[in-house]
Order: sequence, then C-alpha cells, then structure tokens
Amino acid sequence: MNKILLKYLGKRPEIYEVTGLKFWDDPHISKGMLTAHLNPELESATRKYDFIEKSVSWIEELANGGTGKKLLDLGCGPGIYAELFAKKGFDVTGLDISERSINYAKENTLKNRSNIEYNVKSYLEMDYSEEFDVVTLIYCDFGVLNPEDREILLKKIYKALKPEGILIFDVFSKEEYKAKEETANWSYNDRGYWSENPYVCLYSFYRYDETAIFLEQYVVIEEESIKCYNLWNHAFSIEELRQDLKKAGFDKCSFYGDVSGKDYTEENNIICTAAYK
Repeated sequence: MNKILLKYLGKRPEIYEVTGLKFWDDPHISKGMLTAHLNPELESATRKYDFIEKSVSWIEELANGGTGKKLLDLGCGPGIYAELFAKKGFDVTGLDISERSINYAKENTLKNRSNIEYNVKSYLEMDYSEEFDVVTLIYCDFGVLNPEDREILLKKIYKALKPEGILIFDVFSKEEYKAKEETANWSYNDRGYWSENPYVCLYSFYRYDETAIFLEQYVVIEEESIKCYNLWNHAFSIEELRQDLKKAGFDKCSFYGDVSGKDYTEENNIICTAAYK
C-alpha cells in the first residue's frame, strides 16, 4: 500500500499519464455524476438549465432551424441537451460512455416520447458517414483528450457530417487557468463522491505551462485500496483551434465567447467554435 501511495505522490506525473481506472462509468462515481448532471443549481457536470436553453436556441439558429435536421450529441450524458434539441425538431442521436447516464436518458426519451436514439459508446469509436447536419460536443470535453485522440475525433466528426454540416464545441482558453496556482491538499470523508466507504482524498493541481496542459489529480485512499484519477485538460488559443480544424478538413470557422453565441474577447475563459464542412 505504501509503495502504491509513494508511486502516485513521489513524482510529478508525465503529461497525459493515465492510471487505467474507470472514471465516467465507475459504478459509484457515476451515481454522483448523474446527480450533478440533474441538479439545475449546479454548474459542474452540466451547465445551469437557463444557459442550456439559450445554447440550444442559438444552435438551432446556426443550423437554420431544427426541423428535419439530424443532430449528433457527443458526450450527451443523461440527455438534457438532447431532449431540448428534440423539442426544436432535430432528429437526435446521443453518445456517451456512461452506461448509467445513457440508461437514464433512454428512460426519459420513452417517457417524453421524444424518440432520441442513445448509445453507450466512446465517440472515438464512432463510424458515421455523412449522416448529420449538426454535431455538438459541449462543456469542454474536447480539451480532456490527448492530441492524438483530438485529431482522430475531428476526422471522425468531419466524416460524420453531411456537406455544409456544422460542428459546435467549446474549450477552455488560457484565461481559465491564468490565476490558478499549483497546490496540494487532502480531506477525510465518511462517504462521498469518490466512494461509498470512508476515504481520504489527496488532491493535487499541476501546471505544464509550456504546453498549456493542466492536471487535477485525485488519489483516493480507502482501507484496502488506493486509486488515482488523473483528469487532464488543455487550454487552447483560437489559432491552435483553427490549425487543428483545418487539418481535419474544416476550412470555415467562427469563434464565440460561449455556447450561446456571446462575442469572444481575449478575457473569455471559454472559446466556442462553429466549424463548417
């Protein structure tokens, strides 16, 4: 046990180092994640509901209406955006790796008769060809991927879009992390987000400023186990996004301050992109 703990705490993690543990689909953690998604007052797993409504209306405008259009919602979670897209007339497909969230979404679409197709699948494994008018990837999921996976995903999205289709996604800019210093702290919990059993959580925040990569590391210590979760994120510039999108085939892009169409300024911590095939 001590060797495992020293392994995680004795050195600075290599960039994009993985521990091989489930996170989004962990049987216990996914319960807390779903609860966070469904709490309208929290802005953690999902943004607040009034902002989501603004986002959906803005995306409908970008698409020149939803009726008769096919939309692919990547990282759809329990279907909060997807249900609103369906109300706008979109024919919606949702993908997410969390089985718990997808099961909730499937129950909801039956109850609402919204006829949304949901699948438990990593969007890195999708294989669509010119099927969708709109693809969305919302709440900065793109930045958690390493560069190789980001390249794979953009190419898959480009292939999935119909001609003149739109990809809409958001990422963090460097402003998000500008004032955040490296830190380490710990807390004891009788039970909580990381486990239903008593545990100590050691939290560390690391900066890799030369590459604008940031790590939130959680080492969870229970009586009989130690688990480490490395949550990576990358902060983007508009020029980097433009280059990555061009490499995937997207020649026309527009940039905004959030996923409701706010004007972008250099003080924004979010960059929202609308990329056209």
